[in-house]
Amino acid sequence: MLALILAGGEGTRLGMGEKPLVTICGRPMVSWVIDAFTATGLEVTVVSSHRTPMTLNYFRAQGIPFYQATGGGYVEDIVEVVTELGINAPLFTSVADIPCLRPEHVKKIQETYLAQDMPALSSWVPRSLCQPTGCRTDYAESVDGFQAVPIGVNILLGERIREPQEEYRFLLHDRALGRNVNTKEDLEAVRRVLCRGKEKRLM
Repeated sequence: MLALILAGGEGTRLGMGEKPLVTICGRPMVSWVIDAFTATGLEVTVVSSHRTPMTLNYFRAQGIPFYQATGGGYVEDIVEVVTELGINAPLFTSVADIPCLRPEHVKKIQETYLAQDMPALSSWVPRSLCQPTGCRTDYAESVDGFQAVPIGVNILLGERIREPQEEYRFLLHDRALGRNVNTKEDLEAVRRVLCRGKEKRLM
């Protein structure tokens, strides 16, 4: 299964240059997300845009497969890539600012998708686990009786990428999945978790 990691945004809220390249424990943020997928044996293509030229250079230098989308928007870029690459099979899509994502999370999401018969899957975390971890809480829905927010990791059926897809909503009770990096405060919190005190200051 292919995983598309969307890394073409400017990261204006964070205000530290190109967001995918902001370092955590000496590594670009996007590399943590890439590793979570490749460690489970998945192929990865990172989707970037003209807004992130340094990020594109990083992918080239590291030999990471990438696609330079037109930057029309998150959903629009996914549709563009899937259409241009002719992907018909199920595929992961993921944001690039969840560095606490782990291979076990990816594996659990994939296994859950394969165990049900809907064309798509969206992943969620209870809103109560997002404070004060920094996850996006401006949008929430009731999932399995919990007010929950989307994690940003989904599975879609490529051959139906241009149409609405019925989705299985998968709730994961793991605080790590609520740690998005949107602000400098979020970044500091994630560094405390992942670096175990090795990185004291914002870089």
